[in-house]
Amino acid sequence: APDPAHPCGKPEAERPMTDHITQTLENRVLTLTINRPERKNALTQAMYGALADAINAANDDAGIRAIILTGAGDMFTAGNDLGDFASDMERSSGEPPVTRFLNGIRDAEKPLIAAVNGPAVGVGLTMLLHCDIAYAAESANFRTPFTALGLVPEAGSSLLLPLSVGNSMANDILLAGRILSAQEALDCGLVSRVEPDTGLMSAALATAERIAIAAPTAIRRSKALIRANRDAVKQRMAEEGKAFAEQLKSPDFAEAAAAFAQKRKPVFQD
Repeated sequence: APDPAHPCGKPEAERPMTDHITQTLENRVLTLTINRPERKNALTQAMYGALADAINAANDDAGIRAIILTGAGDMFTAGNDLGDFASDMERSSGEPPVTRFLNGIRDAEKPLIAAVNGPAVGVGLTMLLHCDIAYAAESANFRTPFTALGLVPEAGSSLLLPLSVGNSMANDILLAGRILSAQEALDCGLVSRVEPDTGLMSAALATAERIAIAAPTAIRRSKALIRANRDAVKQRMAEEGKAFAEQLKSPDFAEAAAAFAQKRKPVFQD
């Protein structure tokens, strides 16, 4: 039967893939899939833009009650496509797509559920700090190789990660590049559930559908209350963004990018 809450009157709709982002709408749950498995779901600026557009559009769509973020294949995301990211940041004017995406998940009005189906690198970890619920597959692991790339934390992670997992663990992750298993991520509170790989999406969809049938005004207000006092997050994200952009132009990042291309370890100078 048609769903009167959806403007198309359809209980299920699949939206076309845009820049390696697949959108599927079912039972008022929008699933956004990072779909670039041949490059380990590395994110380009165009992909960030597509994600930002979808999330921002969902805020005003009464037919969407919850959003799931996941990856195609056996990888959540390898993080930024370094070549695309650096070159596009140099070319772009105005707000870069990656900033629109990070602001979009920070300010999303609809609940965001991450279904981490495999390794989550860099922004694959830090975006979870803006999701309302995060589930991980048993095969998932988590790491932020920022300092190894001559970069700094982003997405407000220098503020949010210590609040989530504690200062010592946050430093282990952000400074030392510690790799967390799915179980370790659960133990420290980065995710709230670990599921068998084959059961991850079923669990995420079940939770999203429970949210979708709850009172939407109550959900929206509850989320806003839980996320009160976010001005500090906005300020920290702005500070990180400035430092990140400066590091992209630094000798450290140039050496890291060259080492990555040449498949060797970087040698950083004092």
